[in-house]
Amino acid sequence: MTEQAARFVMYDTPSDVDAFERHYNDVHVPLAKQYPGPRRCTRSHEPAAVIGEPCYTVVMLDWDDMAALGSEAGRRAAEDAAVNLTRLAAFRGMTLRLGEV
Repeated sequence: MTEQAARFVMYDTPSDVDAFERHYNDVHVPLAKQYPGPRRCTRSHEPAAVIGEPCYTVVMLDWDDMAALGSEAGRRAAEDAAVNLTRLAAFRGMTLRLGEV
């Protein structure tokens, strides 16, 4: 049986919003779309903070199989974020193993 997974990423307000959006939409999203078997990819602009500091945007990707996260496409998307997006915005992310409650 495969284990469902999600990746959750929160980006702080970019130092250059236009450059961030350009790179995110033109480079990073096409890389992320190469992940094998995504179930869903969602993005929230200007999410409202319930506890803690607000952030600029939140992205969540869901998969039916945790193995997708270790794919070559996943490594390329992670490298792009670490090398290119960190120049424009701090971010933090989590990988979640999804299970029923």
